[in-house]
Amino acid sequence: MSESNGRVSLHTAKPEINDRFAVYKLRVGRSKIHRWGVFAAEPIPRGRKVIEYTGEKISRRETKRRANERVQIYLFTLNSYWTVDGAAGGSGAEIINHSCEPNIESRILRDHILYYSLREIRPGEELTIDYRFGKDEERIPCRCGATACRGWMNLLNDD
Repeated sequence: MSESNGRVSLHTAKPEINDRFAVYKLRVGRSKIHRWGVFAAEPIPRGRKVIEYTGEKISRRETKRRANERVQIYLFTLNSYWTVDGAAGGSGAEIINHSCEPNIESRILRDHILYYSLREIRPGEELTIDYRFGKDEERIPCRCGATACRGWMNLLNDD
């Protein structure tokens, strides 16, 4: 990865999967949805843990500061106080793209963010998750291409 002012730029280098946190073989490749994506390199059965979302655990105050500072954000809310910043020590799960018809979901177990398959995932298929951004947050257009696409990464009601 290239560095500028001591910071790692996620725009220029190809991200990687940290095999230590992936249960199945995964690869990074160009995505039709957005920049890079994570793809299955082997069949993944339904209902299985696929990868853990890792990174630096930061407070609400630091979360707000980083969210206002960066263009590319990899922040996952763990609970009402803590957030995991995948840009700092991420497993590769931070680059899994959004889809309104996802094939994985997140579960938080004992302060770990785990991604589980919602259905069987074929080799070569891109992993996707519904980001479920709040309806009160800045609206972000969706480019997932799903049949039931909401048009936004945000929830439109109290789903």
